[in-house]
Amino acid sequence: MTDTENAANAADELGAHVSSAGGCHTVHARAAEIGAVVLQLFTKTPNQWKEPEIAEAQAAEFASTRAHHGVHTIISHDSYLINLASPDPTLFARSYDSFARELTRCRALGVDFLVTHPGNATDDDKDRGIVQNAEAIARALDEVPGDTMVLVETTAGSGRVLGASFEELARLIDLIPEHVRARVGVCMDTCHVYAAGYDLREDYEGVMARFGDIVGFDRLRAFHLNDSQNALGTRKDRHAWIGDGHLGPEPFRRLMRDERFRGVPKVLETPKGDEHAASDRENLRRLRAFRLEA
Repeated sequence: MTDTENAANAADELGAHVSSAGGCHTVHARAAEIGAVVLQLFTKTPNQWKEPEIAEAQAAEFASTRAHHGVHTIISHDSYLINLASPDPTLFARSYDSFARELTRCRALGVDFLVTHPGNATDDDKDRGIVQNAEAIARALDEVPGDTMVLVETTAGSGRVLGASFEELARLIDLIPEHVRARVGVCMDTCHVYAAGYDLREDYEGVMARFGDIVGFDRLRAFHLNDSQNALGTRKDRHAWIGDGHLGPEPFRRLMRDERFRGVPKVLETPKGDEHAASDRENLRRLRAFRLEA
C-alpha cells in the first residue's frame, strides 16, 4: 500500500482484525499495509488462559508505533474462553479474572473499545446469565477505570448463547448501573445478526430501525463486517468475503452509504486465506467501491 493510498483512506472508518504476532506494537504496521487507520487485535492468545501484563516500555512502544502510522481507532477482542454468563462458579471466576485483565491491558495500551461476547447460559437460564454478565461488566468497569468502552457483540445465537436478540442486548445494558453505563455499547456483526434471523438482505432499513428502537443508535459504536456462509436464521457463525455469501453485496452497499453510521468504526473479520493482507485489501476495496458508486 503506497503512502498516497494510505493518505486517501486516512479519513475513513474501515479496518480489519490484524495479527499481533511479534507483539502488540506490530499491529499498526499491518493496518498500514492494508490501507487502514482502524484495526482490531487480540492483546493475548485468545484460546489460552495465560494473561500477560503490559510493561511501561511495551505501552510506550505501542503508542509510538500507533502515532507513526496514524492509527486513530483500536478495538480489542477478548478471549474466546471467557464466559461471564457461566453458572459454573469456577469458570465464571476464571472468566471474570480474564476479562478484568483484558480491560487492564486495554487501558495500558490506550485501546478505544473492547469487544466481548455476552456469554453462554449453559444451564438454559438466560435471564440469570444476562443479569450475571451485566453485574460482571459493571464490576470490571468499576475496578478498571479509564476511557476504554466495552462493546457487547451481537451473536448468531447457537445453543444457549446470549445476545442473538436486540432485546437481550438492551436488557443487559439496562442492568448496568448508570455511573458506568456510558462506557458500554454494542458491536453489530452483520453475519451474526443475519444468522440470528434479522434479514439485513431483504429488510435492511427494518432491521436497523428495530435496533434503533430497542437498543438505540447511540449505543452502536462498532461494526464487524462479514458476509455469511449460511442462510438467514440458521444460527451458524461462519464468515464469508464481502458480497460472496448469503447476505450478498446489497446490505453492505446500504451500510456504506448510510450516513447515520458514517463515523462508526467498521472492521473486517472475513477469511484471510494464505495472503492475509491481500485478502483484507480486496474486501476493503469492495466496501469502499460501494460508497463511490453513482
